[in-house]
Amino acid sequence: MQQDLMVTKRDGRREQLDLEKIHRVVIWAAEGLDAVSPSEVELKAHLQFFEGMKTSDIHETLIKSSADLISEHAPDYQYLAARLAIFHLRKRAFDTFEPPHLFSHVSSMVADKRYDEHLLADYSEAEWNELNEYLDHSRDMDFSYAAVKQLEGKYLVQNRVTGEVYESPQILYMLVSACLFSAYKKEDRLSYVKRFYDACSQFKLSLPTPIMAGVRTPTRQFSSCVLIECGDSLDSINATASSIVKYVSQRAGIGINAGRIRAIGSPIRNGEAFHTGCIPFYKHFQTAVKSCSQGGVRGGAATLFYPLWHLEVESLLVLKNNRGVEENRVRHIDYGVQLNKLMYTRLIKGGDITLFSPHEVPGLYDAFFADQDEFERLYVQYENDQSIRKKRIKAVELFGLLAAERAQTGRIYIQNVDHCNTHSPFDPAVAPVKQSNLCLEIALPTKPMNDVNDPDGEIALCTLSAFNLGALENLDELENLADLVVRALDSLLDYQDYPIEAARNATMNRRTLGVGVTNFAYYLAKNGVKYSDGSANGLVHRTFEAVQYYLLKASNELAKERGACPKFNETTYAKGILPIDTYKREVDDFCDEPLAYFWETLREDIREFGLRNSTLTALMPCETSSQITNSTNGIEPPRGFVSVKASKDGVMKQVVPEFTRLKNQYELLWNIPNNTGYLQLVGIMQKFVDQSISANTNYDPAKFPGEKVPMKLLLQDLLGAYKNGVKTLYYHNTRDGATDQHDDLGCEGGACKL
Repeated sequence: MQQDLMVTKRDGRREQLDLEKIHRVVIWAAEGLDAVSPSEVELKAHLQFFEGMKTSDIHETLIKSSADLISEHAPDYQYLAARLAIFHLRKRAFDTFEPPHLFSHVSSMVADKRYDEHLLADYSEAEWNELNEYLDHSRDMDFSYAAVKQLEGKYLVQNRVTGEVYESPQILYMLVSACLFSAYKKEDRLSYVKRFYDACSQFKLSLPTPIMAGVRTPTRQFSSCVLIECGDSLDSINATASSIVKYVSQRAGIGINAGRIRAIGSPIRNGEAFHTGCIPFYKHFQTAVKSCSQGGVRGGAATLFYPLWHLEVESLLVLKNNRGVEENRVRHIDYGVQLNKLMYTRLIKGGDITLFSPHEVPGLYDAFFADQDEFERLYVQYENDQSIRKKRIKAVELFGLLAAERAQTGRIYIQNVDHCNTHSPFDPAVAPVKQSNLCLEIALPTKPMNDVNDPDGEIALCTLSAFNLGALENLDELENLADLVVRALDSLLDYQDYPIEAARNATMNRRTLGVGVTNFAYYLAKNGVKYSDGSANGLVHRTFEAVQYYLLKASNELAKERGACPKFNETTYAKGILPIDTYKREVDDFCDEPLAYFWETLREDIREFGLRNSTLTALMPCETSSQITNSTNGIEPPRGFVSVKASKDGVMKQVVPEFTRLKNQYELLWNIPNNTGYLQLVGIMQKFVDQSISANTNYDPAKFPGEKVPMKLLLQDLLGAYKNGVKTLYYHNTRDGATDQHDDLGCEGGACKL
């Protein structure tokens, strides 16, 4: 019988299996939860016990037995499994359920070189005592199972070789807060630490992977997104590859702009040799991206950008597909194709797109970003210049190839470079935006480097966070949260290290932040509105107006205290231009909501005192971090009421917030009839968001004759997104009829999936 089994304790001793002890733990974990059966969990687990089993394996079996029972009908099993997992995690970390005193824990971890030594140098024992008293370890019981597994797998400080864990979630949150405000005046900082700790541990704010995993450790690189522009020289290409390796190894997602690289067959050294073209160098970048595993936290990942009018574009568009041979494919990075109004106009009018090698058409590549009128003038001039190498292709044919590859791979992304510059916080004449990042929400200026020490190069970093819209009682809460997150992230810019000077210079000069949102689908559901029918348009306008207004106000207040960012003069804000001045007016056709905040007063304050940060907003996917806060992903509709999340740590189930009460209010992804309503909401968001938005398009082939999505619809959606002012499009999702899963192996907001 099972009660006669001998089990092995954590310290190696053997003793008889104590079923009553197991029962007490499961009863404790089930307290206050609805529709969970401790006996069912115990029965499922007991069937898997065996002679000599380790007590730690018994606990793992209980956790898995609970997790297997998570369903729409019994969503609270995600909390039962989570509590059992927290119990197990604390025993692993501390050999007891009760966490240690904060000061003694920090002291031992600093001695072991697992925590940054500044924690003891900057804070006194008395301050640690005060923070220890403020810590609320009971908040560990608010996590869902998916959250605990992500914390275990990615965020908690641990030995990734042996699997030893050294801390609990509340200690993580408190130490992140302490690090970010360590440079504040002693009379102020504990107040900020406590407030920020509350905001994060109560899930009002969501933090990205680099911050959660890295802040408090000796590794000081916490920017989620890194944008690296490559020039058209071997020196610049090698400097780009070297920079990729450095930042991938420190947990960052990479955006690579390789649009300047000349086309195959171009003469080199006055014809002494001919150029091998883009593909060999794209392979070089792919090797650099995959050379590191981001410290064991996630795999290296990147998106590479090039213009639609590049002479090699027909070969570049197919680099990711499964046809072809290894020599003409570069499948392990993603791609962003850059478009503008002229490209779309040629499509609409049935015209041609002319392809050029960028180095053979002087001024064209720079004008593509900096000046749309000048780009069109030069483009037509070069089309008519018979001395320039070129190729003409029907616009509908080229857009068809783009749409087909986007549909087949899901990861050919879109960047509308004109929107990124005409509706931008940067003056495109002096600081044009020439690329985005891994997840298509960052839009920052870059400059290529001639070597890794080039003082004139500019690598753009963006440091992320997100408001949990579902946790807000009202929009007024955003004022305090915006103040906290701007101060925290701005402090982090000074706190972190910069392995490359081009990144340090750019960050110190521009101080760019990207605050987004998560739990948007839950926010819509609890407000009784939908993605698809226009009912959410007014709410979304009011919400994102509040988000941008309060973040700008917070950065303006910080500028009054600490000064504006040094290159504030290169922003449109310095000219008194706000996002509400430059958005696409077509948005007014489907949303006539009036402005609700004091924009003119803010405009004058910004003119007078500037902004501490050149950018404030970017809407990232929040794929992993949404699991920590038990939220729906970013701005996306859920695929089902129970999401199955696949990661390197296994498969986890997560139930949408308040499923039992709101199940009839949620609009599931594949029940939404088309992309029109969603793209309208993205257009409304983009009116206020100063960077960009990770926005997806979604298609269910079963809704169409022959289960084939019409090419006309794919192109209509690209045009519709452009008309709404959308800067970037991320995934093209196609329903394949299988159980929907989302992987989080690439971008992390951190994601750069946040």
